[in-house]
Amino acid sequence: MSTAARGPNSTPAGDPPGGRRAMAVWGIGVSVYFVAVIFRTSLGVAGLDAADRFQVNASALSTFSILQLLVYAGMQIPVGLLVDRLGTRKVLAIGAVLFTAGQLGFAFSPSYGTALASRALLGCGDAMTFISVLRLGSRWFPVRRGPMVAQLAGLVGMAGNLVSTLVLARLLHGVGWTAAFAGSALAGGVVLVLVLLFLKDHPEGHEPEPFPHRGAAYVRRQIAASWREPGTRLGLWVHFTTQFPAMVFLLLWGLPFLVQAQGLSRATAGELLTLVVLSNMVVGLVYGQVVARHHGARLPLALGTVGATALMWASTLAYPGGRAPMWLLVVLCAVLGACGPASMLGFDFARPANPPERQGTASGITNMGGFVASMTTLFAVGVLLDATGDDYRIAFSFVFVLQAVGVSQILRLRGRAQRRERERLVASRVETVHVPA
Repeated sequence: MSTAARGPNSTPAGDPPGGRRAMAVWGIGVSVYFVAVIFRTSLGVAGLDAADRFQVNASALSTFSILQLLVYAGMQIPVGLLVDRLGTRKVLAIGAVLFTAGQLGFAFSPSYGTALASRALLGCGDAMTFISVLRLGSRWFPVRRGPMVAQLAGLVGMAGNLVSTLVLARLLHGVGWTAAFAGSALAGGVVLVLVLLFLKDHPEGHEPEPFPHRGAAYVRRQIAASWREPGTRLGLWVHFTTQFPAMVFLLLWGLPFLVQAQGLSRATAGELLTLVVLSNMVVGLVYGQVVARHHGARLPLALGTVGATALMWASTLAYPGGRAPMWLLVVLCAVLGACGPASMLGFDFARPANPPERQGTASGITNMGGFVASMTTLFAVGVLLDATGDDYRIAFSFVFVLQAVGVSQILRLRGRAQRRERERLVASRVETVHVPA
């Protein structure tokens, strides 16, 4: 029986089987990402405390997150290459060691400089988690499950953000800085043990074909071949344009904006940050289901999210008197929750554009987008706040600049990427029709 004769929901020849064992193994991998996100976003609930502890201004405070994201973004292509070469188990283990060491270092840092070094180390380890989880999902689940598995990974990451917002914030104000950050670092040791004991790169019988790795020449070929694909570049710009508004809000500037600019209590601001996370989790499930059933919905969902985010930020920043009513802040935070799921759509453009041996590299290129945008915005907001005397209206208006850049690139690349994807699909169908039963 030819592949073409199969039903639309059948598993293509050679596809991983999925099932309970796949969920168990993938669950171990995604637990590493879960802990990494807790550590990554821990500064979001400790920003004001960090400013007091290290006696720094807004620009210096933003440097914590900028450096962390700079390391994260800079590591994406190297990590993608490492995943393609070493497999997910080894890369996740290295990442767990690094981000745990970074969180411990941040707990005991006596000065601003050592705290910066700790966040850089944390960013390096964090960079090794998400691409590894994407690769693990593609090795253990059928291709048709790809969009949903990716959105579930993002949802688990946001659950980590929720833990940071609810649990770590309470620990911080209950037991103090050192105990809160050092105690949370124990979770890194737990997931490291799980990875070393139980995680496997792929199910039996689905070993990847050996692929030669020839030093610098191989690296250049992998990067160049991935970048030549319009789908990879489109994925990067979708990720760039959609992710950063929520990332900047949750990672550092949301709490100061809500407390200092909007006059809310820290408790109420924390509830709004929690709303962003909860909205992200709900929207992630919806987007995953929609894209799994209607592949053509990827771009409308991404552009719709960008448009809604821009509208809500404009309404909030332009509200007369400078302080938006609670209902508007609630809607803003609910819409920001869609940014994370929309950014995951970038991988759904890069994945079909690249063969299995380039998936890690292509995912690394795509994942750079949102973090470069977040890093740029974190820096710009800090500088603008210092330059304008904490005028959040001017500072957050920078969001519109990067959204305009990103949308222009998405519109420029979408036609080429869609044509290339159709050509691949047609070629695949022609090839499978002639495969003997």
